[in-house]
Amino acid sequence: MNSTFVLTLIVLVASTLQAGTGFGFAMIATPLLLIIFPPHDAIQLNIILCLLISIIMTYKIRNEVNKEMLIRLIKGSLIGALPGFFIFLFLDVQPLKIFVSILILAFSALLMANINIKESNVRGVITGVLSGILTTSIGMPGPPLLIYFAGARIEKAVLRSTTMAYFVFIYSVSLLLQLTMHNIAKNIWISTLWSIPFLLIGIYLGERLFMKLDQQLFYKIIYWLLVLTGIYLLITTIGNL
Repeated sequence: MNSTFVLTLIVLVASTLQAGTGFGFAMIATPLLLIIFPPHDAIQLNIILCLLISIIMTYKIRNEVNKEMLIRLIKGSLIGALPGFFIFLFLDVQPLKIFVSILILAFSALLMANINIKESNVRGVITGVLSGILTTSIGMPGPPLLIYFAGARIEKAVLRSTTMAYFVFIYSVSLLLQLTMHNIAKNIWISTLWSIPFLLIGIYLGERLFMKLDQQLFYKIIYWLLVLTGIYLLITTIGNL
């Protein structure tokens, strides 16, 4: 099958999920992009596309962003980004991935059992710290946010918009690190241009999806995204040991 067709299909499905829930692009896109790109290229393309969709969506739904919550997350991520980067450079990240996957599955089970996490300034900053560590160490900023927001039962529009706004910041940091440490090949920029029309279609479809989801169904999707993320991370990490 033509790799360009596969790429556009991946982007369409992943961007629909991201626009509809605020999460899921990297979870859907990354393992599939690895089929048609070398690992480093797949990660770079994922960062660029996640940043693009986050910028577009944040602009469209900027009035729904909880600015105080966003500031807490950004402050925490600034604290966590450097330790995470040192983990990436100097330590074996495989044990960390296994630990994180088990933690995600454990919290998913607790959330499905209706365990609540009370929202607070300190917990918001801690969530940002954990997200910053995971972003620069293993490239996964989303799980701490999913766990915190779902546990605190944040209203779906606020969850989606605040997450998107946070991703604009954290993926900008990630892209800056990539540009500083590695060249981004010409084929990645070409693939990005090919993807943009399908990313825009996915945003349109995702917004239609969001309007059809009530709060209860929205959180069911969030829980299953967490479960699938934990399982995927665990299986792929064990398979590489």
